[in-house]
Amino acid sequence: MARFVMEFERPLVELEEKLAELKALDVASLPDLAAEIEDLEREVERLRDTLYAALSPWERVQVSRHPERPKTDDYLSALFTDVVELKGDRAYGDDEAIMAALATLDGRRVVVIGHRKGRTTKENVRRNFGSPHPEGFRKARRAMLLAAKFGLPVVTLLDTAGAYPGLEDEERGQAWAIAECLATLSDLPVPVVVVGIGEGGSGGALAIGFGDRLIMLENAYYSVISPEMCAMILYKDTARAAESASALALTADDLVRLGIADEIVPEPPGGAHRDPAPVIAAVGSRISAALDVLSGTDSARLQHERYERLRAIGVFDESAG
Repeated sequence: MARFVMEFERPLVELEEKLAELKALDVASLPDLAAEIEDLEREVERLRDTLYAALSPWERVQVSRHPERPKTDDYLSALFTDVVELKGDRAYGDDEAIMAALATLDGRRVVVIGHRKGRTTKENVRRNFGSPHPEGFRKARRAMLLAAKFGLPVVTLLDTAGAYPGLEDEERGQAWAIAECLATLSDLPVPVVVVGIGEGGSGGALAIGFGDRLIMLENAYYSVISPEMCAMILYKDTARAAESASALALTADDLVRLGIADEIVPEPPGGAHRDPAPVIAAVGSRISAALDVLSGTDSARLQHERYERLRAIGVFDESAG
């Protein structure tokens, strides 16, 4: 299977391919080859360090979308046991773009909700590329209410470009379904820990993306709108998505600086797909640590602090004309 290469990585990949070709040659018969290989190895290492040391917001968006990046299913299988998946919204059908389940994390029973992308084209089509329909959000809300009924913490995993904007979805109450999820989340009497593992676009992410703690992976993003849609609305040109990404303050660093996110899980150079296991393990540790702190808080205080957390986001100036 061919390696997926992001556009900004191409200069590095070309050097790595050249290095591999040189290493395949007979060094013994070419006296100067060993020195050339050493020089090229240093150049590859230098470029790798430079390339990934200061990614732009648009480059981080590209990393968040990498097809080999760990997905909700990977976190579910690696971190959780005794998983019982919940399907359907009891009204229309089952939307595979949203996963909901009862599961155990480090001995603690929880409800897990996450966006579900696919690995293959066929799987992605079936899961609508992780963009939920109204029935997906209603399934998520079912799981939230179940968590409230049995006093179980909620863990959500964000990875969507946004809710699906189709006409049939609007006819089935897309906006209402998202609003109901938000109202339910805000009033849950149990701890809610949110983890941004990839994309976090618009209301599709927000519907399951508000809680008591927000943990972001280093190259994940969370935004009111995807960069392409922002560019289309503002400039009528999706080619200006990179410009929009820089203006949206959507990176993990931006979110922590603005007081929206609480912490960042580091990724290896190039992204979580380069070495998924330690990243997934770190996410599990951060979730457990957050739940350890939140589990000792009574319901009324949880709800009050969640409200204050939301009210504290953003600033305004009443003196402005």
